[in-house]
Order: sequence, then C-alpha cells, then structure tokens
Amino acid sequence: MSRLGHLGARLYRGEVGYDFVGKRKIWYGISILITITAILGLAVRGLVMGIEFKGGAVFTTPKTSVSVSQAESYAKSASGHDAIVQKLGNKGLRIQITDIDTAKSDQIKTALAKDLKVPAEDINADLVGPSWGDEIANKAWTGLIVFMVLVVIYLAIAFEWRMALAALIALIHDLTITVGVYALVGFEVTPGTVIGLLTILGYSLYDTVVVFDGLKEGGKGITKQTRITYSEMANKSLNGTLVRSINTTVVALLPVAGLLFIGGGVLGAGMLNDISLSLFVGLAAGAYSSIFIATPLVADFKEREPQMQALKKRVLAKRAAAAAKGESDDEPQDAVEQADEDAEDAETAGAVVGQRRQPSRNNRGKRR
Repeated sequence: MSRLGHLGARLYRGEVGYDFVGKRKIWYGISILITITAILGLAVRGLVMGIEFKGGAVFTTPKTSVSVSQAESYAKSASGHDAIVQKLGNKGLRIQITDIDTAKSDQIKTALAKDLKVPAEDINADLVGPSWGDEIANKAWTGLIVFMVLVVIYLAIAFEWRMALAALIALIHDLTITVGVYALVGFEVTPGTVIGLLTILGYSLYDTVVVFDGLKEGGKGITKQTRITYSEMANKSLNGTLVRSINTTVVALLPVAGLLFIGGGVLGAGMLNDISLSLFVGLAAGAYSSIFIATPLVADFKEREPQMQALKKRVLAKRAAAAAKGESDDEPQDAVEQADEDAEDAETAGAVVGQRRQPSRNNRGKRR
C-alpha cells in the first residue's frame, strides 16, 4: 500500500486526524477575506462581458504581422469603441467589439482590412444583436437560480435543512470567488463560462454530499452515548473522506490545467479560457469549501440544538470526572471504534451462548 493510501486508511479509522471543525473560526476568517477580495475586484474592475451578452461583432483575420496592441488601436479607430484582441494559433487575430451597431460591420471590416493589410474577403465577421444577448443573459440567470433551488430541495429531502443551508452557503462562496477571479484576471464572460460555473457547482456539491453522508450515518443515536460530541463526530467523518476528496480534486484539476495553461496560454486558443478558468478556480474553491466551510457550518448549526447542547454538557462532565479520578479519557475521537468493538463483543457473546445451549439439546436427544 502506498504512503497516501496508508494515511487514508489511518484517517478513516480515526488513528490520525486534523481538527478541521475545532479550528473553524480560522477557516471562516480566511473565507471571508477571500470573498471580500473577490467582491472588491468585482466592484472595482467589473466583468468583461462577451458579445453573447452585450451584442457586437467578432472579426477573425488570417495570418498577419500586426501586434495585438496595434490591432486594438486600429479597431478602436474604426469602430469608436474599445476592442478585445486575441492572437490565434495560426497567427491570425480575433477582434471583438461590443456595443456597436451591427449595421456598421461592413464599414468596420473594410477599415480593418486596410489597416491590417489583409484582403477584406478573408476577414470573417460574426454579428450578435443586443436583444439576443439579453435573452442569453436571462437564460443564464434562470438556469443558475433553478440549479440552486433544486440543490436545496434535494439536500433537505435526502439529509436535513441544516445541511441544505450549509451546502447553499458553500456554493455561493464558490460562485463568488470564481466570479471575483474573473473580474481580477479580466477574462471575458461567455456562455462557456456559465457552463463551467454550473459544472463546478455540481462538482462542489458532490464532495459535500460525500461528507454529509458520513455525518448522517455518524449522527444516528449520537445522543445516546457520552463519549463524543457532534462536532467531534463531524470532524472524524471529514477526516475519513479527506484523502479521497484530495485525490479526486487533483485528478480533475490536471486536465483542466492543461486546457487553461497549455491550450489557452501556449497554443493561443483563447476561447478555451472561457470555460477552463471557471473550471480550474471553481474546482479548487469547491474542494476547499466542502472541507473547510460546509462541514463546520453543519456542526455549528447542529450544536445549537438543545439535545446536542445537552450531549456536549454530558460529554464534558464525564471527561472532567474522569480527569479528576485520574482515568484516561483523552481519546474522544475513538468512540466509533469503541462502538464497533462493543458490537463485536455482543455478537461474540451471542455465539458463545448458542454454543452452550447446543450440548443440552444433544443430551436430550440422546436420553430419548
């Protein structure tokens, strides 16, 4: 077994672990700081919306020796608006101009052909009207809202409303960070970006549900014992799935990183940036939120319940009494293993009883 696999097995058995839930205030502070930075970036720089949302024109040119900065100057001079220019893999240019009258596209195309020194018929123009852009934006918002509502309903039915609320907060956290990074980096927002956001929200939900399933199982009958609090049980469940969450996240990030850094950066396929950046940032934020945000929030919500508060008092009282007597009760995280051992002892005891009754039946048969 590899070292990582051995570590995962020890985490699952509770032999080692990190107190994620106990140090939740640190993670809350880090998340608040990152979220505020993302919101400030969004407020100051704003999002660069693609022509699919604002309307405009995209001109694709053949191979040219004109630099990106020169092309931006030519496009602004021809249209009267700022332009976004990207260098393509074939050394051509992709010139995007938003908020222009599509009726002037032929005039802009002619001016660009003259400045770039390429034939006008070799320049491809794609036009998008502003009304179609508004329709796409409305559909994107509708899809996002419907997704959130369905997530809350599913989690409330499958688990409970506290877990649904924690998952919703984690999803909003991931969405805010991803959108903030888009604003800070300056990548344009396209329908591909929206698809990427919906994809990473689903992936974040997957990680969260895996941990919540462990919480649901561990929470059964927890108030009937006095060895472990709900927060400690939640932390044990989180440690049990930690290595699997890290492995799946790393495996998912590798191909996305290839799309972002090689496809978009080295090869110059700028359209890959639209979806790959949202996937890359969202996957990382989703893994972070499922570990550091969602589970600690559930523990906070549950610890406010009267029965969980009473359980915590009983557990602490028992530990204080054990400490006063000098007894060893410093391993609350081993409560699940102890319960398993008790169950095995009960099964063994039942087997022994059965064996003891068996000879009596045989003796009665012999007497007959």
